[in-house]
Amino acid sequence: MRCQKAILFLLIILSYISSSCTTQETESQNQSIELASSDSKARKFPKPIGYINDFENVFTDEQEQELTKLLTGYNQETTNAIAVITVSSIEPYSDFDQYALEISEEWGVGEKGKDNGLTILFSKKLQRIRISTGLGTERILTNEVCQRIIDHTIVPKLKEGKFFEGISSGLVELIEQWKQTDNHVTI
Repeated sequence: MRCQKAILFLLIILSYISSSCTTQETESQNQSIELASSDSKARKFPKPIGYINDFENVFTDEQEQELTKLLTGYNQETTNAIAVITVSSIEPYSDFDQYALEISEEWGVGEKGKDNGLTILFSKKLQRIRISTGLGTERILTNEVCQRIIDHTIVPKLKEGKFFEGISSGLVELIEQWKQTDNHVTI
């Protein structure tokens, strides 16, 4: 009888250990599925390559270098960061503005804690442009200021097919506006 109880006890323990390992294995599989789905979310957006991310090939190499020089100098002077992104597609998104907000968030332009980043997303093919700002930036470069720069500085040049000139002059105006406001902020 004792032998039967001991065997039964061992079978119960083995059964418990076996089911426990299966549960852990399933949890492990679930974690890798979650990681894979998280990775696939990140893959919705192209990987950032610098200040100028010309995935639509709108700019010449010389134009990219000139824009990079402008944005690098501004970042070194102020720590504020600006990224320019050109895309020909926003798939799987259908809303350009939502895509712009989420790619800006995903890329994390600007310094953490300062939220001093700004992203210009432009698509020649889709004929759309959006400026997204970090929380710290939007206190200075409000939606109204950004929209005015888009409407009065950038879009007129884009309509003429002068993509570099439109983005470049928009960047210069954004930087000037940012500097003027930064200089007038009192602590």
